[in-house]
Amino acid sequence: MNDLPLWSTVAVAAPLLGALISLIARRVTIQAGLLLGSLGALAGAAGLWRELLRHGAGTHALGGWGQPLGIEFRVDGLAVGMLAMTALVGTAVALYSTAYFGDLARVHEDRSPGGRAARFFSPLWLLLWTALNALYLSADLFNLYVTIELFGLTAAAIITLAVSTTALRAGMRYLLISLVGSMLFLFGVALLYADYGVLSLEALAALGPEGTTAAVALAAITAGMAAKTALFPLHAWLPPAHGSAPAPGSAVLSALVVKASFYVLLRIWVQVYGAAAAPAATILGVLGAIAIVWGSVLALRQTSLKRLIAYSTIAQVGYLFLMLPLLMGGAGEWNADAWRGGVYQMLSHGVAKAAMFLAAGSMSYAVARDDIDAIAGVARRIPMSFAAFGLAGLTMAGIPPSGGFVGKWLLLRSAFGTGAWVWAIVIAAGGLLAAAYVLRPLARALAEPDPSRDFRAVPRRMEWSAMALALLSVIMGVRPFEILSLLEIGGLRPW
Repeated sequence: MNDLPLWSTVAVAAPLLGALISLIARRVTIQAGLLLGSLGALAGAAGLWRELLRHGAGTHALGGWGQPLGIEFRVDGLAVGMLAMTALVGTAVALYSTAYFGDLARVHEDRSPGGRAARFFSPLWLLLWTALNALYLSADLFNLYVTIELFGLTAAAIITLAVSTTALRAGMRYLLISLVGSMLFLFGVALLYADYGVLSLEALAALGPEGTTAAVALAAITAGMAAKTALFPLHAWLPPAHGSAPAPGSAVLSALVVKASFYVLLRIWVQVYGAAAAPAATILGVLGAIAIVWGSVLALRQTSLKRLIAYSTIAQVGYLFLMLPLLMGGAGEWNADAWRGGVYQMLSHGVAKAAMFLAAGSMSYAVARDDIDAIAGVARRIPMSFAAFGLAGLTMAGIPPSGGFVGKWLLLRSAFGTGAWVWAIVIAAGGLLAAAYVLRPLARALAEPDPSRDFRAVPRRMEWSAMALALLSVIMGVRPFEILSLLEIGGLRPW
């Protein structure tokens, strides 16, 4: 019996129910909501992984209502990989947040900025988690738009939880970019629907969109999703947004939210347009290459720990866009190494970047400051967080053994195989720059501390959450084959 409908429903419904429970904003309900959402998302991802291996990719209509009026879920290797990565990152973030926001017993009465953050982070994060899981499974353009809007609004709210002028400005900037991106996406959807009369991704792929209208639709969708993914030069919103959010919020924004919009772009480019989009892929490759260099250089110049990690996200996003010209090639021919390498880079970066933000949050928590100079000596006080930051840094730099090494090596191999030496040079140079900006805070953490500085005790849950994800990023480099084989099930190869 195929249980795809059961597990896909659990993956979406559990975080939503958890969000409703945690809205009551008492310690027991917040923890119950986070527990329900985490366990349900983990169970849903694990169940779908098992069903995918047993029965292959599949589609099912919610409530029995399929196209053109119903909501259909599509389950394939890419969707399940994203669901699993999000479930693991989300569970670590949920555990981390219960300690990061302090004593949750008094959040109902506490009306301070810190109390409001503790009260609203859990329902907002769980609602964002619901939107992400629904987005990964959505099989038509309209429901993709609905989930895009939902995760954009909740992400903007998470950014403003610090209740400061800086956070409010960063949140409003992100909200504006997010809404513009969503409108561009909707404009592209409207053009496609006007020409073809269908919204299903599978049906559109079968029709083979081409011509001027289809090209304009692709350009609008790409511009909208590129802005939400913070692709150069549309990246200015990301550093202040991720720097202003609380540490667990920064982790989900960088690890998951920017990946979600790229996931949508990947679905449209590869599943719907296929080889027809190949001539334009070089443009995104050039922007990705610039992002790798520009983001890395700016990361090297930062004095704030969180902004350094935020700029590194801009650089790492560039690798995802390099996948497109490598994947499609000059003649639109499928490149399996580019496909596996790009998606594996997306998954491993999500895990490692969450670990880095959580570890950085613990270090800033210990010294009550966010600047890099302030963390001198922190390696001796909280060595687990220091080690987690370093292990996650292996993935950023693409150093073995790490998931980032596997992803970047496959991208390099695809570049060598097609003679794309410029892309290969950029990938290699980006790894060297990443190693440089990761070593900066690590070296400072090993320095002698200021004798007059007091270190705040960091809850063990915060340290273990970051370490678990950091170790997972290394395990992904040691055991990549299970995930790589998963990505081939129901693969997006229409040509």
